[in-house]
Amino acid sequence: MLRCESLTQTYLSGGKPLTVLKDITLTVASGERLAVVGPSGSGKSTLLGLLAGLDQPTTGSVYLDGQHMAELSEDQRARLRGEKVGFVFQTFQLIPTLTAQENVQVPLELRGLPSVARAHDLLARVGLADRMDHYPSQLSGGEQQRVALARAFSNHPKILFADEPTGNLDASTGATVIDLMMELNQESGTTLILVTHDPDLANRARRTIRLRDGSIVSDSDA
Repeated sequence: MLRCESLTQTYLSGGKPLTVLKDITLTVASGERLAVVGPSGSGKSTLLGLLAGLDQPTTGSVYLDGQHMAELSEDQRARLRGEKVGFVFQTFQLIPTLTAQENVQVPLELRGLPSVARAHDLLARVGLADRMDHYPSQLSGGEQQRVALARAFSNHPKILFADEPTGNLDASTGATVIDLMMELNQESGTTLILVTHDPDLANRARRTIRLRDGSIVSDSDA
């Protein structure tokens, strides 16, 4: 489902090169559930952004569902993400002027697909059937993350990227979100790649990669 070869990412910091990722090679099978862990600054979120095609590596290649990302234009990469990728972020990233239902509908409407019934079904699945017409500011953090989960699964993604999805939630709410994510993931057969500091979430993955100083230091199955 996903493959990267010799990924390196270097930025300029204070006029000097700073290498955030170093020669990362990785293969993720279809349907796999992978956690990426490591201390702050180890390159976890940078790796996630490269794998999702949100950024381009300094050197190396990323192949998503057989597509070489570097050979696609930005519009083509955006289309690929719209058709095959779901995202869940620590900060929810909901559109504040849209209701919960409208936020979930966005990925489908961008593709010109029917969206109302799918949004209703997913919001009901995450326990928000009675909150569909509420705006993000009217929802708690846990409710906003559940809307974000519903949105991430709305387009039946082949792969879901989650960046610290429980980072802004208390332990109890985070546990609920983890359960919902795993339930939806199992039912859909989606490949899941998540970055987390949450040991409970990492333990729910079938495979864990640990980064340190931009390099993979361990790769183990659960």
